[in-house]
Amino acid sequence: MAPAPEAEHIIRSTRDPEQLRARFEAWLRRQTDDAGATVDQVRAPEANGMSSETLLIDATIGGQPQALVARVAPDEVDVPVFPTYDLEAQFLAMRLVGEHSDVPVPPTRWMEPDPDVLGAPFFVMDRVEGRVPPDNLPYTFEGWLLEATDEQRRHLQDATVGVLAGIHGVDVAALEADGVDLSFLRRATDGAEGTPLRRHVEAWRRYYDWVRGDGRYPLVEAGFAWLDEHWPADEGDTVISWGDARIGNMMYEADGWDPVAVFDWEMVALGPRGIDLGWATFLHTFFQDVTVVLDLPGLPDFMAVDDVAATYRDLTDVEVGDLDWYTVYAALRHGIVMARVNQRMVHFGEAPAPTFPDEAIMHRERLAELLGLDPAELWPAADGDGT
Repeated sequence: MAPAPEAEHIIRSTRDPEQLRARFEAWLRRQTDDAGATVDQVRAPEANGMSSETLLIDATIGGQPQALVARVAPDEVDVPVFPTYDLEAQFLAMRLVGEHSDVPVPPTRWMEPDPDVLGAPFFVMDRVEGRVPPDNLPYTFEGWLLEATDEQRRHLQDATVGVLAGIHGVDVAALEADGVDLSFLRRATDGAEGTPLRRHVEAWRRYYDWVRGDGRYPLVEAGFAWLDEHWPADEGDTVISWGDARIGNMMYEADGWDPVAVFDWEMVALGPRGIDLGWATFLHTFFQDVTVVLDLPGLPDFMAVDDVAATYRDLTDVEVGDLDWYTVYAALRHGIVMARVNQRMVHFGEAPAPTFPDEAIMHRERLAELLGLDPAELWPAADGDGT
């Protein structure tokens, strides 16, 4: 998921790299039955996300160098973004999509549920080389995507939509009819009832309750009320929803514009297609809005909802309706995440406590606009703009 742009230096982990190296090496020797396997280096990338911890591992197995990546559930002392981390569901989802589509999912190696090995469950996959649109500073500020031509960016956008179409093209009904166990895709919404979309929204209500604790974020609660009042008449079919579907969670060719890896599956679930389309387009809007505030041009025509929907329709023959609803849902979900990210930053001394609860939501003005609310009525003490 996307951190706040000013969160670049936030403290992310208390784990010791050398201790991790030694423990991973011992585990790798047992896992591969290679007593000579070695781990030369364990390091953290210049990462985008702030959820599960990513480790880049340079190893030697059977005398051959291996470039690996481990995703490790965060330690509770690091104030994680989510209350639980189902690493197994992520691992199984990546393997499933990789086996049943041409989506470029990194090859998965091993899943380790035992927290005693590294202090938390983890899984290991192959490392893929390429480039990722950065969050810090956002790709709308500077860098290779901003410097690309309109044609190159359009190629990347269309290829990105192709990834969403590919994930959604995995026939979950046919797989279940063949006896494939897809229960791991329902774990994110366990305990909720109704249609897949109802279950999805209820799971996010529960997440909001965990984030807010004893407090309240009026804008978030207004958002849930809006969703209930404007519920889609036709939710459409049920697909694998990647969940954190955005270009910052894709790696593209080092010298081209096609995706070479799709990662960050911590929000994977079953749900309608619009969940991913709304998230992918709104997350660009989030970064573009920040860029405009700083009087920079950014990429105003990139990942536009109508363009993305049209490309998706051309690829799938499916018209995804109610994209306004899914845009609000994406903005609301991101608002809850931002509230939690703000709590994390305050905890680590990276930001002062907000003067009013909704100040924790960076895109509160945009979300209020989507909901048709007057900021001055929501935050009168802040002169309507949160400043």
